[in-house]
Amino acid sequence: MKSLRHAFAGSACAALGAALAFAQPAAADTIVIGGYPDQVQFIDDTSGQVTDLVTLETGLPDNLQLSQDRSKLYVTTLTRTGIEVIDTKTRKVLNHFELNTPSTRYRLKGGVPDPTGRYFYAIGQRFDKEVDLFRVSKFQYYTIDLKSGDVVRAVDFAEEDNGPGWAASMAISPDGKTLYVFGDKVRVLDTKDFSVLDRIDLAKPQSSALQDVSFGGTLNSRQDPGSYVSLFNGEDPYIHNKVFGIARFDLTQRSFTFDPIGPAPDRLEGLQVTPDGKDGYTVAVMDDLGDQRCEFWHFDLETNTAVGKAEFECRRRFYFAMSADGKKLYIYGAGYDIAVYDAATLKLETDWEVRNDITMAGLLHLP
Repeated sequence: MKSLRHAFAGSACAALGAALAFAQPAAADTIVIGGYPDQVQFIDDTSGQVTDLVTLETGLPDNLQLSQDRSKLYVTTLTRTGIEVIDTKTRKVLNHFELNTPSTRYRLKGGVPDPTGRYFYAIGQRFDKEVDLFRVSKFQYYTIDLKSGDVVRAVDFAEEDNGPGWAASMAISPDGKTLYVFGDKVRVLDTKDFSVLDRIDLAKPQSSALQDVSFGGTLNSRQDPGSYVSLFNGEDPYIHNKVFGIARFDLTQRSFTFDPIGPAPDRLEGLQVTPDGKDGYTVAVMDDLGDQRCEFWHFDLETNTAVGKAEFECRRRFYFAMSADGKKLYIYGAGYDIAVYDAATLKLETDWEVRNDITMAGLLHLP
């Protein structure tokens, strides 16, 4: 196993902020979300009006990915396990196909396009229909040819690797040669044959004394194709004190830095960072069912300190995002509305009602 460069320097957070400041778009005027039963919704992020709806031929959108040049939107669908490619300027579907056949079905748990736009790398399972049952495969890595619409390579997970729960976080290096799968550990794979180049056991980092580390949600506003930034939790091996912090993974160098922030709550909903890289926001969820509470947490990323928090009305299931200019926080799904909060005051500003029930596909920004 290749060693992991792992640092706990407060100054690293300032470096993170600087890197993110370089990475973020200056502004954007459209947000993109999925909609039941087969829609992609384009929404003006100043008025909240739905400006375009794109109907998908293959069903419910469950994963949205932008190409590195932001010219194409890749949508995977749940209903018929399809992939559709949309031109982000014309909003036209350029290509679509489904992987399911009468005798074979797939369930994808995540995926990313390669930088050339020819292939889509995914993980999931295959279900083959037999006389009296469906035979379920192990979790597999897939190479999907976007030109032919076929799975051209399928490789089983190694015995020691676990499959994801609902969905997997994945990233690809800028040269398209290396695939990253983030979960209870980081797997680094060669995209040619899915051989494992590095299996980085974050549960036992060499210099941190942390174990049982797992990534939180992806930094949705990240635009730098060479890095992967997220919150994650860790636990020391002695008194099992759980902490959360910000991790930044260099996809080219395979290096990893971590800045712990504080005790880990029950659940964190990703990390959103302002375009200048100075402020970060997350949502902490405490307790469950009738006792469930939700709070925005605001961090100064230059000093690595928490500077504010505010409770807001919880939903049983929801997603968290930020406007492209960093001035608004969004709480959306499940349902037809996006609750808009002021990022400075953490107070509710308004609710935008959209055209379709929002899916779990995520939220992207377009200029």
